Amino acid sequence: MAIEHDSNSALAQAVRAAGSQSAFGRLVGKRQSTVRQWLMTDRLPAEHVLAIEAATGVPKEELRPDIYPAENVPNPTDLEPTR
Repeated sequence: MAIEHDSNSALAQAVRAAGSQSAFGRLVGKRQSTVRQWLMTDRLPAEHVLAIEAATGVPKEELRPDIYPAENVPNPTDLEPTR
């Protein structure tokens, strides 16, 4: 079984969405062996994040939360009025 089937990481989800490691590699212009190495380290290089998000629908915030942190903006209706 391929390594992406043993993981629930965002990178593995993106590889599954692409169809295979080879198909994923074609999206970013890399060999399947490079994709396998990324899966083993669970680290997608930053320069590929936006293209992979567009191609697979896996959010950039999940692919690389260290670069694209989720916005923690409070809902205005949750704020207490100041007096």
